[in-house]
Amino acid sequence: MENVIRTLPWRPALQDWLERPAVQRTLVALILLNAAILGLETSPAIMADWGPLLVAADRALLAVFVVEIALRIAVHRLAFFRDPWSVFDFAVVAIALLPASGPLAVLRALRVLRVLRLITLVPSMRRVVGGLLAALPGLGSVVAIIAIIFYVSAVIATQLFGRAFPEFFGTLGDSAFTLFQVMTLESWAMGVVRPVMAVYPLAWLFFLAFILCSTFTLLNLFIAVIVSAIQAEHAAESATEAKADAATLAQLRDEIAQLRRDLARPRRAGAARPWYAARRNAPVAASYPAKPLPST
Repeated sequence: MENVIRTLPWRPALQDWLERPAVQRTLVALILLNAAILGLETSPAIMADWGPLLVAADRALLAVFVVEIALRIAVHRLAFFRDPWSVFDFAVVAIALLPASGPLAVLRALRVLRVLRLITLVPSMRRVVGGLLAALPGLGSVVAIIAIIFYVSAVIATQLFGRAFPEFFGTLGDSAFTLFQVMTLESWAMGVVRPVMAVYPLAWLFFLAFILCSTFTLLNLFIAVIVSAIQAEHAAESATEAKADAATLAQLRDEIAQLRRDLARPRRAGAARPWYAARRNAPVAASYPAKPLPST
């Protein structure tokens, strides 16, 4: 890739232009404007008055996004498709180019996915999403633990409370759904626990233990895993930037050292000194010869 860029000097210039903060801020503003237009298109009253203008503005913004993607492909070529964020941008823009008619009419609603391009343009958002994706393996373990606790608790609740409350705990599925409601703390006391306690006074022990295990412990593990992954993503990005800065500094040092060697090489080879050095070191008599005295 570097060899290709060296042979075509317009590519690094175009890449620098695309990565300018002003260009990035302009793209963010256009994406937000496009999101507002797509929201206005959902109003029949607004479309009746401003429909043609909104459609034309949406097509113009789509053309800008297509040109931007085309320029990025021209700069990076195949490397563009090796970057997941670039592929995401390409897919979001490509969806809007498909015909939204017939069986593909559902794609018209997917045009709003263009708003998600903000994630690729804003580094902080990209870092958060990268952390969430990196946290998936750790979240899988937490989900497995919650599933085990749900299964065990649903079996116990069905056996204990199924006969008296078949609408809540009649089957294993009903028990799991009721326990999910209890875990979210949505009407868990008045809607579920207090009616059960009216028949089983010690039922609060079961529900209290379940809430402590599922809500206050395992859900906090979700947050801990996600935060840890985001911090690791930020640390990896900082390390990459520091490595790039160190490589640039080392290259500058090598160039300065090579420049010094090039400047010192003529003196070691005994090359002729510049004219100004010879003039400065020449004796005064040689520089200004004495005039002959007038004869008497």
